[in-house]
Amino acid sequence: MSTPPTSPRPLQGRPGLTLIAVCFGLFIVGLDSTVVHIANPAIQADLGATFGDLQWIINSYLLALAVCLIPAGKLGDRYGRKKLYIIGVVLFGVTSVAIGLVGSVGGVLVFRALQGVSAALLMPQTLALLRATFPREKFGMAVGIWGGVSSVAIAGGPLVSGLLVGSVGWQWVFYLNVPFALAGVIMAALVIRETESEKGGRIDIAGVLLLAGALFAVVFGVVQAQEWGWGSAATIGTFVAAVVFFALFVLVESKVANPLIPLSLFKSAGVSVGGLVFLANFFAILGVTFLLTLFLMNSLGKSTAMAGLMMLPMSAFSIPSAPLGAFLTSKIGPRKVAALGLGLMAVGLGLLTLVTVDTSYWLMAIPFVIIAFGSGFAIPSAADLIVGGAPVHLAGVASGFQTTCIQVGGAIGTAVLSAIVAAKVLPAVAATPLPADATEAASSGVVFEGFPGVNGAFVDGMHAGLWVATALCAIVAALVLTAVREPKHHDTETVYTEMVEGEAGHL
Repeated sequence: MSTPPTSPRPLQGRPGLTLIAVCFGLFIVGLDSTVVHIANPAIQADLGATFGDLQWIINSYLLALAVCLIPAGKLGDRYGRKKLYIIGVVLFGVTSVAIGLVGSVGGVLVFRALQGVSAALLMPQTLALLRATFPREKFGMAVGIWGGVSSVAIAGGPLVSGLLVGSVGWQWVFYLNVPFALAGVIMAALVIRETESEKGGRIDIAGVLLLAGALFAVVFGVVQAQEWGWGSAATIGTFVAAVVFFALFVLVESKVANPLIPLSLFKSAGVSVGGLVFLANFFAILGVTFLLTLFLMNSLGKSTAMAGLMMLPMSAFSIPSAPLGAFLTSKIGPRKVAALGLGLMAVGLGLLTLVTVDTSYWLMAIPFVIIAFGSGFAIPSAADLIVGGAPVHLAGVASGFQTTCIQVGGAIGTAVLSAIVAAKVLPAVAATPLPADATEAASSGVVFEGFPGVNGAFVDGMHAGLWVATALCAIVAALVLTAVREPKHHDTETVYTEMVEGEAGHL
């Protein structure tokens, strides 16, 4: 006698409960995207991290996330999205504890990279699970809640980090993830129904490795050039290796049956230019945030809590700006809104060049709000350029591509703007009787009494970095207007969904 099939547990597959379950994982990833900047000075003081180490604490996470997002989405399709989501959340919690306990800079860097891998494992599954659970007519509402949870986590990160670092130590910025991870795993096990596995071609392992090599070589070359020198054989060799890796990646993608990123995706100018909008946006946002937190805490001597509060306008105003950007994109088109967004960012970044150690906080707060709205306009419009410009059968890969651009832009922005600061500080320290190791502290904005030239060099370097970010945003804004045709307008809900799916690397 055959055994009748067992029915799913009563809780499994309920849309509302599934949404709550995936939001736990989503929340900790959003929180960790902004808490580390405020914690960095405390990590530097506690573990003796160098200026380059601080960059890698951010960039190791970003690079691992960028490289692993698209393969992780395909793994979820093949082996089960619930499985991959739970694995990702568990790994995120474990690596968070390890970062706080390891007690060395090298250990922090290794576990930050693994934390990036875990974020890549769980993020693509969140929206894929919602799409498989919610009826079509209610999916837009689920996407809105998904986006709201992510925005609140990102906006609250600096303030939460400031309060924790100032009261119980920087380690608790990471330990905070543990209760959310535990709740997410337990709830996911109880309420999420596993999706059907999809059989497909092989995962493009060669493409993954070559793309990882190219991205790592670029960022590693920029960071290490501060120590090696820009004209050194080591620096030039690293950049040559990046070019070779990227050329081989393009060659492999043109040959394999199931490429990581099909080259046909870039036949549309909207896809390529939309990717540049994301690169410029996050180059500026993450690179400038890295420098400004060092300026606030080391140059101005603000507490971690105060620094988090002072940075809040930039992240808090991103919450209303993205839906407004999606609405404008649906009304006047992504081309105009993307150019407007990057234009606003250029204005805000340019105004920040007026900031010195003696200026009023309002000279920072007002540009922060302008930058927040500029970024909020650029993100949904760029998502619409990419996903709307891609062939229908490549829409999922296009979403993964835009997420990769976000992480790569942030990593390169942090590396390049930091290199500009270091280039200003190095000769200033060399012209004084200060020891050579003072360069590391000076590059982080630490004030040296009696050496105004050294202190001023950090501010001058920060201003130079701001001007580079300003120029990049302005150039890409002009490129959007000249190189892209205005595509067909989508409704607001579609634009917002494209943006959110891209942020998740959904395939």
